[in-house]
Amino acid sequence: MHTISKKSISKALSGFDSLPDTANVRQPVVEALYGCSSATVWRWVKKGIIPAPKKFGEQRITVWNVGELRSYLNMAREL
Repeated sequence: MHTISKKSISKALSGFDSLPDTANVRQPVVEALYGCSSATVWRWVKKGIIPAPKKFGEQRITVWNVGELRSYLNMAREL
């Protein structure tokens, strides 16, 4: 199993605003964006608070679309 370091998450978050809407990020970045745990990410996906992820490739890697995350973050700010 591949683990993602805090340093790489920090780098991903610092560059999040420069990513195109078509880019995808992994779960640790989503956890950092929302400041929540893995379990909370999945609870919020189920409740529609966070967009549902997509599965890619033969290994079925779970990723979130950056554009969708931005839309949901903007909706949360408007509440």
